[in-house]
Amino acid sequence: MRRRPLVFSALAAAPPAAPRARTPAAAAAAPIPFHTAGPGSAFLPYGEALARFLATKGIAVGVRRSAGSLENLARVEDDPAAIGTAFLGSAADALNGTPAAGGRRHRAVRALFPMYETAFMVAAPRARGIARFADLEGKRVGCGPARGPAETFFRAAAEAAGLRAEIVSGDSAALVEAALRGEIDALWQGAIVPIPALAAVAARTEAAVFGPGEEVSQGVVARLPYLAPATVAPGTYRGQDAPIASFAAWNFVVGNAAMPDAAAHALTSAALSAADPAREIAPSAAGTRAANAGTNRVLPFHPGAARALREMGAAVPEIAPPA
Repeated sequence: MRRRPLVFSALAAAPPAAPRARTPAAAAAAPIPFHTAGPGSAFLPYGEALARFLATKGIAVGVRRSAGSLENLARVEDDPAAIGTAFLGSAADALNGTPAAGGRRHRAVRALFPMYETAFMVAAPRARGIARFADLEGKRVGCGPARGPAETFFRAAAEAAGLRAEIVSGDSAALVEAALRGEIDALWQGAIVPIPALAAVAARTEAAVFGPGEEVSQGVVARLPYLAPATVAPGTYRGQDAPIASFAAWNFVVGNAAMPDAAAHALTSAALSAADPAREIAPSAAGTRAANAGTNRVLPFHPGAARALREMGAAVPEIAPPA
């Protein structure tokens, strides 16, 4: 017997004035909207790989491209049927309604399960004469989508370092090309290491890849305690012969508080069912394990997801929902 894909039913606060009738078959065929990011990002290939894996478990997921974490959080806040990828730093912005989140305080977003750790660093073609963070003074630095997490944390690192730079916004793929053409001086990104966009720059030209350095990173972590120091081993990028000192935080797949408990439980259980997620899902999914649930100290867990995580032996932090 063929297994019917699991789908979520959207829960609207108020039905439209004249709703269109939907047959049970049409409702069952609708995949779960999964908001990720744009070309050149790490979220997009992760989401595509996870969707393929979930399909083998009978869960239909439709990957949707976006501008990244902040857009994903807003879409999940507004759509009980949707899920999305989110950086915990952006989630903190969303909960608190900071300017980075457009001043909107999110109340309905809940954590489902861990994805991977994100670290932040820079790639600059050596022709630009940039080899360390202080060299970015006065330079044009690509920082991903406007108001996204990369921009937010570049601003924090620049402030800690006491430097000023011109921030250039755009999707990762476009900024890689801009760096190679000399239209920007450097590209700052955050993702699982090796960061795809920075690896692309280093693969196509002689480049320096570096982080903010230990002192600046400690200053950022002191100000943003959901971050932690991170060190990237030599040889991670082509031409990198020294460790990279930076900071990092985790990414989680998130859903809406109104998602049915059974759906959140089934989705979380399926996503974390791989014995070897790096092999069965994708190399970037190595951290997609129940044991990493405790890395989230920002978002409340969805009760259905928390139940699944505890059934797998994970310690799930108790985080109060926003008032």
